[in-house]
Formats: sequence, C-alpha cells, structure tokens
Amino acid sequence: MRKQGKFRVGSRCYSMKQKVEKSKPTGATNPNLEKAKARELRKEKKISMAKKVIERYSRDPDFRFLYECVSDLFAACLKSDMEFLKSNETRKIGLAAKWCPSIDSSFDKSTLLCESISRKIFSRENYPEYEGIDEEHYAYRVRDRLRKDVLVPLRKVLELPEVYIGANKWDSIPYNRVASIAMKFYKEKFLKHDKDRFSKYLEDVKAGKSTIAAGALLPHEIIAELNKADDEQVEQVAELQWQRMVNDLLQKGKLRNCMAVSDVSGSMDGIPMEVSVALGVLVSDLSEKPWKGKLITFSESPKLTLVEGENLKEKTEFVRDMEWGGNTDFQKVFDLILKVAVEGNLKPEQMIKRLFVFSDMEFDQASMSPWETDYDVIVKKFTQRGYGDVIPQIVFWNLRHSRATPVPATQKGVALVSGFSKNLLKMFLDEDGDINPVAVMEAAISGEEYQKLVVLD
Repeated sequence: MRKQGKFRVGSRCYSMKQKVEKSKPTGATNPNLEKAKARELRKEKKISMAKKVIERYSRDPDFRFLYECVSDLFAACLKSDMEFLKSNETRKIGLAAKWCPSIDSSFDKSTLLCESISRKIFSRENYPEYEGIDEEHYAYRVRDRLRKDVLVPLRKVLELPEVYIGANKWDSIPYNRVASIAMKFYKEKFLKHDKDRFSKYLEDVKAGKSTIAAGALLPHEIIAELNKADDEQVEQVAELQWQRMVNDLLQKGKLRNCMAVSDVSGSMDGIPMEVSVALGVLVSDLSEKPWKGKLITFSESPKLTLVEGENLKEKTEFVRDMEWGGNTDFQKVFDLILKVAVEGNLKPEQMIKRLFVFSDMEFDQASMSPWETDYDVIVKKFTQRGYGDVIPQIVFWNLRHSRATPVPATQKGVALVSGFSKNLLKMFLDEDGDINPVAVMEAAISGEEYQKLVVLD
C-alpha cells in the first residue's frame, strides 16, 4: 500500500488497511445537552463515512484504482496551476481548484479525497520539513496547506461566482469570468440579486464590449433553456451563448458547406427532438451562402426551407413546426441540392460537403427506396452536371436507439451514427461532422489511458 493510503479522521490518523473504530460518546459537558448530542452524532457520522470509504478502498481493487487516478489527476492539475500562478500566467489556470472538494466538505468527509490529494502535492520526499513528524500531525498540516496555499489562491484568481455568492457580494461578481455551466445555473439569481449590473453586462455582450462563456454547453442544452425561460433577459442569456458558440465554430471553420435534414415528427419527442432542432439550426447558421440559413424537411416531398425568425427562440419554433412525413426521398433531397448548385453556377468547392439527417429511425426505414439504387442515380445526375467528384456524403444519425441496423463502415456515400450521448455530440462538433462507426470506435479508444492496453490473440 502506498503512503497515500493513510488518512486522518478528526484527530485520529488511519491507514486504508486499518479498520475505523466507532468513537464512544464521552458525554455532554455543555449545558445545552441537545447541541452536545448533535455534535456527537455529526462526529459519529463523519467516522462512519470514513469507515465505509476505507473499507471499500481496502477490499475493492477497481475502486482503489479509480480513487488513485482521481487523486493523481487533481494533484497533477493543481500543481500545474500553481506553477502558472507563480509565473503570472493566470489565463492558463484550469478549473481543478473549482472542482476539487473543499476541506471538510460533505464530499471530502465521504471520500477523504482532500487528504489523498494533499499528500501527493506535499509529499514527505519533496518537502523535507515533514520528515520525522508523526502521521497525525503530517496529515493535519498538509490538509491545511492544501486549503491555504493551493485552493484559496487559485479560487481567488479564478474569480469563481460561488465565492462571491457565498459571501453575499453579488455586486462584485465578474460576469465575464463566469463559466457557461455556472451561468446556466445562476442567471436567475444574478437577475434577482444584481439585476442592474447583470442587465448592463448582457447589453455589453450584445454590443461586443464584453464576452460570455459557452464552451461547455451543447447546442440542445442552450435551446432547452429557452423552453424554460419566463424572463426576456433569461432568454437573452441563451441567445448570447448560442451566438458565442456559433462564432467559435465559425472561427474554427467547422461545419461549413453542410446541410441538415431535421426530422421533427411526433415520435421525436424528448432529447431526439431537442437535438434535431438544435443541430438543424446550428448547421444552417454555420453554412455559407447559398446554403446559409436553410434546412431540408424530412418528408416524402422534401423542401429546401429558409429558417425564419428574428432570434433563436423564433428559429427553433419555426423548425419544430416544419412539415414532416413517415420517411424521406433521398433522391429528391439530392435533386434539391443539385438544383441550387446548377442554378447558382457554383464551383465544385462550394458544393455541400455533408448532408446530415437527424432522425429517430433506422436508415433503411427512413429511405423510400433501397440506398444502393438511389446512390447510383444520384452519382449519375451529379456527374452529368460536373459535380461527380464532390457528391455530398450522408451522415445519418439515429438519435433514439443504439441498436439500429448498421450501415457497413465502408459503404460509399453514407455513414450511420446510432444513439445519443454528450460525448458523441462533442465529437460531432470537434470533428466537423466527420463521424462514422470506425471513427466513433477509434475516438473512444484513442485516450492515453488505453495506450497501456495490449491485445492478446
């Protein structure tokens, strides 16, 4: 067992190999007996939680491995951030200090994670001042040092809203430093406690004088806030975060010259509908002319439709109300695309690169005809018009099920993605929509942690 396996609970120090003995009530010397009993109950609960995590750490190798990985990650990130702080490179500081448990918080009490992290940051080997002192004193000192020398200064420079909220300093919150997820959770509170400043901040963002974070939010999460909003300024937050996301993707050159077919039929209710609408609007926003702002309806007689609306809420409502059918005619979809290209005399590089179909159906159910037959006709038509080398690839995304009938990974002209997860959607945005069964698998196993594994045949 490594030294990191030792922990302090209250005034006592334990090893992960040891059992924790339940403390015996010592009786109440305080005149207020109820308060004394409450303190004793809290103490016993604290020891009970520590006992559970220690016992599991001792007997469960999977939990122990996960525990040490989490502890190692926090320790490494916090040490790196402290170096950035010392060199005044504050913009490079991550959010490890935000997500690290606070000393003696409920999470820390139930996991003893802070002590494990502090032992790795302030190890005896690297800090000679801790050599020779007993475990109990060492554990106390490094935990306290983690709080004072690491978490407090890092959280201060991060200007976390929780710090200001906890101190009731609403009028001091730096809104341009609030992370996207925090903005999602706290925007109503900002309006309640600091309406004038927060409203002014939103106006500054709209005018380009300030910025708003959106990086951690996914498209459907932003439009979901529109559905719940009962305040115009709450809607404005979602609108501004959407625009930030669009601008960031445009700067990266993502999803340009793409087109979406959004299924909005009744069976799409729930997450599939939210994702289909959000990605449909997003793809239309990111496309270049003459494709910009347009979608194709999912129906037997598909139409190339201009998304109407002055703001994000109106656009999403328009898409939800588009006509739909039980399936779609892919030949007609490609005819619409080819017609725009021919009439606009577009160069081959201006042709749609990918056609995304967002639905809850399987590919063979969604198409009115066998794909092989459709594709042969499509190739012939595009070739005759001089676009034979730039035929759009279909990316058909079944947002409902993860057991759809797979399209062969190498089948020409189409890639099938089945099921929905946040990671899959992040991959869709990061990889410019270039997702297929093989790419999904390769992305899933490309992490550093998988490189240590060896396949034995």
